[in-house]
Amino acid sequence: MKPSLQTSLGQHLVLTPQLRQALHLLQLSSLELEAEIAAAVESNPLLDWLPEDAVGVHASGDEAAGPDAARDDAPAEDASRWDGLDDGWPAASAGHGADDDGLDLAERIAETQSLRGHLTWQLHLATLSPRDRRIGEAIIDAIDDDGYLRASFRDVAAALPAGDRCGDDELLAVLRQVQRFDPVGVGARDLGECLAIQLQALPEDTAGRAQALRIACELIHALPRLGAGGLAEALGCDDREAGTALRLLRSLDPRPGARIGGIDHDAYVAPDCAIERRGGVWKVSLVGGPHSRLTIHRGYERMIRHASEADAGYLRGRLQEARWLLRNVQARGETLLKVVRCLARQQSGFLEFGPQALRPLTLREVAAEIGMHESTVSRAVARKYALTPRGTLPLRAFFASGIGTEAGGQASSTAIQQMIRSLVEAENPRRPLSDARLADELKAAGVPVARRTVAKYREALNIPSSQERVRLD
Repeated sequence: MKPSLQTSLGQHLVLTPQLRQALHLLQLSSLELEAEIAAAVESNPLLDWLPEDAVGVHASGDEAAGPDAARDDAPAEDASRWDGLDDGWPAASAGHGADDDGLDLAERIAETQSLRGHLTWQLHLATLSPRDRRIGEAIIDAIDDDGYLRASFRDVAAALPAGDRCGDDELLAVLRQVQRFDPVGVGARDLGECLAIQLQALPEDTAGRAQALRIACELIHALPRLGAGGLAEALGCDDREAGTALRLLRSLDPRPGARIGGIDHDAYVAPDCAIERRGGVWKVSLVGGPHSRLTIHRGYERMIRHASEADAGYLRGRLQEARWLLRNVQARGETLLKVVRCLARQQSGFLEFGPQALRPLTLREVAAEIGMHESTVSRAVARKYALTPRGTLPLRAFFASGIGTEAGGQASSTAIQQMIRSLVEAENPRRPLSDARLADELKAAGVPVARRTVAKYREALNIPSSQERVRLD
């Protein structure tokens, strides 16, 4: 065959630095976002702060139950829609303003989130049998702080109760479910599998994805020995394709679990949004912060047209970076608003009456309603807080797994826990209710729950056993 040149036309989704930045900003807590933006302002002369008295109020609130709420803008991961946004990021307020001095300090202190807690929360929202859920808990217990499952299946199986012992095939099936959780790449047994999980989560037409998957699955240990030239030969492709695959691999996170629970200052939280009742409906808005004063430095922007070619090139590059940061911060806010509006619509009873009215709700349901991917919703709610009439609550508090009722509906696990708490508070202290009696009371109320499930919920509420609750005085 003779060598020849051919042209082909195709479409590929490239995970650009701007898109990676958008995903990165979305999963940050409010305090982490402020630190990220402050560092960007220090390093980029084209970024600046507006004076505090020059920041306007952006009416981003929306009726939680309004008919137009479901017709929000496109998902934040679609980078093409941000080209028309303004350079500035106006403040958004729900009547509380950017000044948080009016907040009760006790409402701003939150328990630091651990990787185990983050994964267990997702496990209880997944559609799994009770047995698979117990297997999943054993797997999560064996995952280290970097997000890897380094224990063998034999060790995981040995940690299960005698009645739940299972083989490798069953453990692998549940592990595959855990590997779908956030952060992407968690539950991997080695570096290659960790990178492969992250690559499989990308769209199939991402440039370099197929070759990067081959590297992760087949060549990861030989990569240092092969080098760039040897890698192209091993893959059977040219140097350009091998370079694209390598750049995609380097953009992935080799320690996905380290992102969760490693920020000490996250114990002090700032609400990202506010939910309040106005005019008989629940409305959602963003709470302004220092990021609301981020803007383009107009003085340096005007210098571009008068600067030398080298200086103008540098300033134009930094201007483009500044614009992308502003757009990505604004897109983060829009995505967060879209998710929280959905939560307010779905959990209006919870906001009105408290935990006993919390309905079952999963990440998948929210993602389907607002037209986003499940992992995007998970990023949007991770370590985010809402200021509500019931205090400053983590967004994950709006989610709950469900248990079928005798009436054919479902009761959330949080609502059942609240029912248990109410029963215990009303019991005779001389003859406290046993777990079996509590299960009978719940069944009489139309919520059939096993005694073992009651015991688990009681322990989660830090309620002692019936023997320990006896009071004779």
